[in-house]
Amino acid sequence: MSGQSEKDSTISPKRKNPNGKYVLSRQKIIIVNLHKDALSKNPDINYTDLYDNMSKATGIGYRTIKDTINEYRKTSTVKSPNKKRVKTSLFDKTDDLDRNGLHTSKDPTLPNFKRTTLYNIIKKLDFVFTKRKRCSVLTERNDLINWRRNYLYDIRKYRGEGKSIYYLDETWLNVGDCVDRVWVDTTIQSKQDAFNKGLTTGPKNLTGKGQRLIVLHIGSDMGFLEGGLLCFVSKKNSADYHDEMNGDTFKDWFVSILPRLHPNSIVVMDNAPYNSVQTEKYPTSNSKKADILEWLNSKGITFDRPLLKAQLLTKVQELKPRTKSYVIDNLAKYAGHTVLRLPPYHCEFNPIELAWAMVKGYVKQENTMYKIDDVRQLLNSAIERVTAENWKIFIKHVIDEEDKVWKVDDIMDEIIDEMEPCILTITGDTDYSSE
Repeated sequence: MSGQSEKDSTISPKRKNPNGKYVLSRQKIIIVNLHKDALSKNPDINYTDLYDNMSKATGIGYRTIKDTINEYRKTSTVKSPNKKRVKTSLFDKTDDLDRNGLHTSKDPTLPNFKRTTLYNIIKKLDFVFTKRKRCSVLTERNDLINWRRNYLYDIRKYRGEGKSIYYLDETWLNVGDCVDRVWVDTTIQSKQDAFNKGLTTGPKNLTGKGQRLIVLHIGSDMGFLEGGLLCFVSKKNSADYHDEMNGDTFKDWFVSILPRLHPNSIVVMDNAPYNSVQTEKYPTSNSKKADILEWLNSKGITFDRPLLKAQLLTKVQELKPRTKSYVIDNLAKYAGHTVLRLPPYHCEFNPIELAWAMVKGYVKQENTMYKIDDVRQLLNSAIERVTAENWKIFIKHVIDEEDKVWKVDDIMDEIIDEMEPCILTITGDTDYSSE
C-alpha cells in the first residue's frame, strides 16, 4: 500500500506549450478555473506568484496566463485565437527590383535562391523553357517580349517628338520607418546617467507594425506635379499596399490631375488593378451560363438551339475586341493625353521609383517621433526636396536602362534565330491587369 501511495503522489511530468502555438479556448477555461480555485483557497496570494505557479503546473507561458485572466476579467469570457494567417509565398516576398534582376542580368546582389525556388519564381515570371537540338535556352513569352519592345519603341518616339512625359506610381510609408543604424555613446551607463548629462537613450527598436501612409504621386522632368499628391492613412492590415487603392479612388485622383498636365502629354503607369478597370466587363469561364446568355442577348445575339457553356464562351471571344479598353485610358484620351503602360516586371523603366527611394531615405533619416502626423509632414518635406534636376538624373538613368534592355533583346533575338528549334513549351495566358 505504501508503494502504491507513493506512486500516486508522484506528479506526471508536464508538457510545455511550444512558443508560438495557439492556446485554445478550452485551455483558457482551465486557466480561469485554476485561478478561481487558487483564490478561493488563498485570497491573499500574490498574483505574480500565482501566475508563476500556474505556469509551472500547466506548461503554459506566464504572459499567456496573465493575458487570459485579464481577458476574462474584462469580458467575463474567453475566445479562441484567430488562426487565419496570410501565408505569402517566396515569390510574393521577392520585390520588383529582384524580379527585374532575374530578367536582365546575373545581378550579384540577388538573394541566394535554391534551384527549385529559382525555377518556380522564373516560371511565375512567365519565362518559357525552349529545348534545342544540342542546348537549351530560357526565354520569355512572345507577348511579353512584344509588349516590352513596343513600349520602348513608343517611349523613344514620344521623346523624339518632344512631348511631355509624366510618370505615376504608388508607394507607402510606415510610421516606424527609421534608419537601421545609429551612433551610440558607450559611456552612458543608464537612463539616469543620460538624463543627468542632458542626453537621451533614444527610441526602442520598432517592430514595423503600426499605421502607414499610402502615397500616390506623378512627376516629370519638371519635378513632382504641383497638387498631384494623394496621401491617406492605411486601413487594411495587408502585406501588399496595392490592396489599399481601388478603381474609384484612383479615378477621382486621375481626373483631378488631368487639367494640370501639359497639353498632349504622355502618362506612363503600370498595370495595377486600380488603374486597369475595363470599360466593359466580359463573361469568363467563371461566369454562370445564364449570365453569359444575358450578355450575348444584350449584344443582339440569339440562338435557335440550346448551346453548351463552352460554345457560348467561344461566341463571347468572337465579340471581344482584340485590345482591352480601360476607363483611365479613355479619360486621358478625352482630355487630349495618351496613357502608355509599362511592360510587366520592368519597374526600372519608371523614374519615380528612384524619386520614392530619395523620399523614403529622407523620412527614415528624420523620423524620430514615430507618429503618423509627423511622418506626413516629413513626407511633404521630402517631396519638396526632390528637385527637377533630381528628376532629370532619374530619367537619364532610366533611358540608360532602356537602351541596355533594347540591346539585350537584339542579341537574344539573333542567338535564338541561329539555333534550330526542337521542342517549345508554352505557358498559359496571363492577365497582367492584376499586377
